Amino acid sequence: MSHLRIRNFSIIAHIDHGKSTLADRMLERTGTIEARKMRDQVLDRMDLERERGITIKMQPARMQYKARDGQEYILNLIDTPGHIDFSYEVSRALSAVEGVILLVDCTQGIQAQTLTTLGMAKAAGCVIIPVLSKIDSPAARPDEVALEVAELLDVSPDSILGVSGKTGEGVEDLLEKIITTVPAPRASESPAGTSDARALIFDFSYSTHRGIAVYARVFDGAIKKGDTLTFSAAGKKFVALEVGVFMPDETPAAELSAGEIGYIVTGVKEAGIVAVGETVASERGTLPPLADFDRPRPVVWTSIYPESQDDLADLRQALERLRLSDSSLSFEEESSGVLGRGFRCGFLGMLHLEIVTERLRREFDIELIVTIPTIAYNVTNKAGKKETIYTPSRFPEYGDVAQIEEPWVKVILITPPDSLSGLLQIFHDHEGNVQSTEANLDGRIEIIAEMPLRELMRGFFDKVKNVSSGYASLSYEFLDDRPADVVRLDILVAEEPVPAFARVISRRRVVEEAEKMVERLAGILPRQMFVVKIQAQALGRIISSKSISALRKDVTGYLYGGDITRRMKLLEKQKKGKKRRGVHAKVDIPEEVFMRMVQESGQ
Repeated sequence: MSHLRIRNFSIIAHIDHGKSTLADRMLERTGTIEARKMRDQVLDRMDLERERGITIKMQPARMQYKARDGQEYILNLIDTPGHIDFSYEVSRALSAVEGVILLVDCTQGIQAQTLTTLGMAKAAGCVIIPVLSKIDSPAARPDEVALEVAELLDVSPDSILGVSGKTGEGVEDLLEKIITTVPAPRASESPAGTSDARALIFDFSYSTHRGIAVYARVFDGAIKKGDTLTFSAAGKKFVALEVGVFMPDETPAAELSAGEIGYIVTGVKEAGIVAVGETVASERGTLPPLADFDRPRPVVWTSIYPESQDDLADLRQALERLRLSDSSLSFEEESSGVLGRGFRCGFLGMLHLEIVTERLRREFDIELIVTIPTIAYNVTNKAGKKETIYTPSRFPEYGDVAQIEEPWVKVILITPPDSLSGLLQIFHDHEGNVQSTEANLDGRIEIIAEMPLRELMRGFFDKVKNVSSGYASLSYEFLDDRPADVVRLDILVAEEPVPAFARVISRRRVVEEAEKMVERLAGILPRQMFVVKIQAQALGRIISSKSISALRKDVTGYLYGGDITRRMKLLEKQKKGKKRRGVHAKVDIPEEVFMRMVQESGQ
C-alpha cells in the first residue's frame, strides 16, 4: 500500500484515563480482532498488566480501516504506559509516529502526567488530537474539561472529540479524525536509483529459537525476508529470518516498506548486540544512521540476591532475559559478606523496581532478597577524588567528605483546593521548595515544586494520596544534581558495624532515624548468652544505643538447702563469664532478621 494511506499514531494519557480500553474499541471497530477473541485490555500481554489494570510495555497494533471516503487505510497504533516510571517507553513510541491522541478523562480533567506526556509529544513534533474519554460516565464533565484542554492547547473547545471506551461511542469519528489530521509518513529519502533501507528500532523481544526480534519503524526503502542487514552502531550483520506486522499478534508479511511499523526476526542471540534507538540498514547502504534515543538513566538502585546461592546463575540468566525486553533495566554483579553474591540493579522508579522483581518471581520462579532502594550520590572526598556511590555501606566515613551532590526533581502536583495546606506541609517535611501554586479553570490547584529525589522515595506518594484522599495527581521530571546535606548512618551490633543496615539519610533526621532503627532491631534480634549492645553511629559519634539482656541459664537449679552464699557465688561466677564472653563475642544475625529490617525500613 502507498505510504500516503498509512497513519502512524500513539495514545498518550495520565494513568487510568482509558487508553487500553479505547484501543480495544478501535481494534473491535476495524475488525482487527474477531469478536469471539475479544477481551478487555487485549494489548496488555502480561498478567501483571491485566491484574493491576495498567500498561507497562508499549504494544503496537496494525488496523485496516475503510474510511467514509471509500479508501482503505492502514492505521498503526502504539499503545503506551501512563505511569511516570515508564515515560521512557512513551518517548520511544513517539519517535515512530507522526501523531498522538491526547486522552483526558472527562470525570477527572487534566492530570499531572497529562502535562508531561503532552510536552514529550510536542518535543517530538507530533500532531496532537485532543480527545475526552469516559463521556458516558454519570460523573462526566465534558464541557468543563473541554474548556481546560482547549486553553492548554490553544484550540477551540468544539474541535475536541469525546469517546467512550466502554460503549464505543465516538470511536468512528475519532478514526476519521486520525485520517484527516495525522499526516502520512514522509516519502523515502533514498537517492534515485537506489533501494537502501533504513529503520529505527524502538523496542525488541526475545525467544530462544528465533533470537531477537526488533520492533522497527521503516523510514526508507523496503525490508524483506532474506535481506542482509546491519546494525549501524554495533556493526553486526544478520539475515532477516522473517518480517511482519502486528495484527496485533506477530503476523508474517512479504515486506516492510517505508512508513510501516513491524518486526524483523534477526536470529541474533547474543546479549548486548541490539539496542533501542539503533538503526537497521541495508548491508551496503549509504544513508546515515537515524537519530538515536537518549539512553534511560537509572534513578533508583537496589541489590537483589537469590534466597539460595544455588540460584545465582538462574538469577543472572533471568536478568539478562528481562533486559532483552526492558532496555531500561541495568545490573552488575556484587557480593555481600552477609547475603552472599547478587546483583546491583538500576531502575527508572519504584514501580519499575516492583514490576521487575515481581516478574523475576513469577516468570522465572526465583525467591529473592531485595534490599532497601537507594539513589546515586556524587561524592568528593577531601583528597579531591570524585566517586559515584550507589551503596550506603560504601559511603565515605564522616570527616572524609568535602562535597556531596544528589539528583533533584521538579514535581507537578494537581489537587483539590481543600488539600492544599496539608500538601504544602508534606513538601516542607520532605525538603521541597514550592515554586508556585496556581488555580486551574476547574478550581483545582497546580503546585510546582523542586525537591531531592531521595525525599520523593521516602513515602512521598503515599502521603500525598492520604492527604488528598486519592484525588491528587503527581508527575515529576529530573533536574540537575545539587549539594546534599546527608550523612551515613551505621548500625553496630556488639560494637561491629553491619553493612546491610547502613543508610544515607538527611542530617536533620539522623537522630529520629537512629532511634527508630535501634528500637526496631532490638525488638526482632534474638537474645544471646551475653548482653548485646545495639548502637546507631553517625557524624562520628553514637547517636542512639540499647542493650538486649542475656539469656540466663539456671546454674543453681541442682542446689537445695544449705547456705545462700553458695548460690550467690555461682550467680556471680556466671555473671563474670557472660561479661568475658561479651567482650569478644560476635553475634550471628539470622537471615529473617535482615529480611524484616529491609521490609520495615522500606515502609
